[in-house]
Amino acid sequence: MRDLNYTVAETADAAIAQFAEAGGTARYIAGGTNIYDLMKLGIERPARLIDVSRIEGLNAIETEGDVLRFGANALMADVAETDVVRDQYPVLAESLLKAASHQLRNMATVGGNLLQRTRCMYFRNGAGSLSTVGVYPCNKREPGSGCSAIGGLDRTQAVLGTSDACTAVAPGDWPVALTALDAAIEIAGPDGTRTVPIADFYRLPGDAPHREFNINPGELVTAIIVRKTPAGRLSTYHKIRDRESYAFALASAAVALDMEGDAVRGARIALGGVATTPWRAGAAENIVAGRQLTPELALEAGEAAFTDARPGAQNAFKIELGARVIADALMIAAQRRA
Repeated sequence: MRDLNYTVAETADAAIAQFAEAGGTARYIAGGTNIYDLMKLGIERPARLIDVSRIEGLNAIETEGDVLRFGANALMADVAETDVVRDQYPVLAESLLKAASHQLRNMATVGGNLLQRTRCMYFRNGAGSLSTVGVYPCNKREPGSGCSAIGGLDRTQAVLGTSDACTAVAPGDWPVALTALDAAIEIAGPDGTRTVPIADFYRLPGDAPHREFNINPGELVTAIIVRKTPAGRLSTYHKIRDRESYAFALASAAVALDMEGDAVRGARIALGGVATTPWRAGAAENIVAGRQLTPELALEAGEAAFTDARPGAQNAFKIELGARVIADALMIAAQRRA
C-alpha cells in the first residue's frame, strides 16, 4: 500500500492512456466502495489507482428520447430518486434502494456496481477470518487452486450456472434488474467505444472463474443504456435476505410485465442470489406468456426457473425459496395495473 501510485483522469481517453502506461498494474476507481475492501483483504494489489470520478459527463442521467442512459459515475442514490426511474421503472429504483446502506448508495456508482466481485466467504476472507486468507483454495482468487465451497460451507452459494470450479453467487441487485430489461453496457477502450448486451457482459465460471466480466484490461464502463418499454411500469424487484438492512440476497427476482387485462402478453424475469451471474429465467417467462396470471401459474413459472438447479449440501432451500420469490414478484408486478 505504501508504494501505491494515485492519479486523476479528467477524460476517459486520459484514464485509458494512464492504464496503458501502468502496464496492466492499474485499477480504475470512482466511488471506491468495493475496490478498497478488496485491497484491504489483499485480493486486489494495484500499483496504481486511476481516479475517474471527475470525468465530465460521466455522472449524467438522461431520460429523454427512446432510452434511459445512466452515466457510469451516476450515484446509486441519484438514479433511484430520478422521477422517471421511480415512477415508470420501479424495478430499477427498487433494486438500488434495496442494495447496501443509504450511506453507501450516496457514494457508490451504478457503473462500479456492475463490477462487484462475489461475497463468497472463501474468496473474500477465508471462511470468515482475515487471518486465514489464502488458507482455503479459491479459483477466483488463485486460478487453479480449487474451490473450498464445493464440499464446504455452501449455504449462500449458487444453485444455477455453477461449475466444478466455482459456485460463487453474483452479488449485485442492480445488474439483476438491468438483465430483466435487456440493458446494454457502453465501454470505452484503447480501440474506441463498444456496446455490449448485459447478457454478454457477465461470464459463467466454467473452468476459469477468475474471468468474471467480458471487459478487456484498460477498458472503462462509461454508461448503461435501457431501452424504454411500457413493461417498466408493471415491474418490481423482490428480494429475500437474512436481515432487512445491508444484506445480500438469498434469492431475488426482477420482473417486468406486458399485460392485457389479466393476461400476460410477455414477461421479463431475472434472478439474483441464486446464480453465478445475473440470471435470465427464460423458462419462467415462457410459462406465463399468453396466459392469465394466477398465483398457481406464478408458482409454476417459479418452479420452472429451477429445473436445472444443482444444489450443494446446505443451499437446496434456495430452490423453493427462489421459486416463491418469482411467484410473489409476478403477482406484485401485476397488481401495479391499478
